[in-house]
Amino acid sequence: MAFWLYKSEPFKWSWEQQKQAGAAGTEWTGVRNYLARNNMRAMQIGDKGFFYHSNEGLEIVGITEVCALSHPDSTAEGDLRWDCVDIRAVMDLPRPVSLKDIKASERLQKMALVTSMRLSVQPVTEDEWLEVCRMGGLDNPPR
Repeated sequence: MAFWLYKSEPFKWSWEQQKQAGAAGTEWTGVRNYLARNNMRAMQIGDKGFFYHSNEGLEIVGITEVCALSHPDSTAEGDLRWDCVDIRAVMDLPRPVSLKDIKASERLQKMALVTSMRLSVQPVTEDEWLEVCRMGGLDNPPR
């Protein structure tokens, strides 16, 4: 099992919209960065992830799960370089975890959200996963 972080601008695709997509989930489309694409190609069914509101909010607000493996991105207009996965909402974080709090945490100084701010799909280590979940009020986070 691996852990990930997905960044989305709430005015384009919000956590509320992700939750409304239901159990079937939705494609995580529009990623046009090779490293982010490669991260999605490495994902497995059941991998968990954080849903992060970028630009507005600047906070981790929920937990997602990969529900379909990497496949051609339907928004790429036939350009086969670009893939996506499907993700579904699992649960809200009881307390959103802000970027400010993540940057202030000594345990999260090497987290990609701190070191690779612009990358839209990022890996998260197990220790980072557990720490952010703890900060967000989850004592027994989904794995």
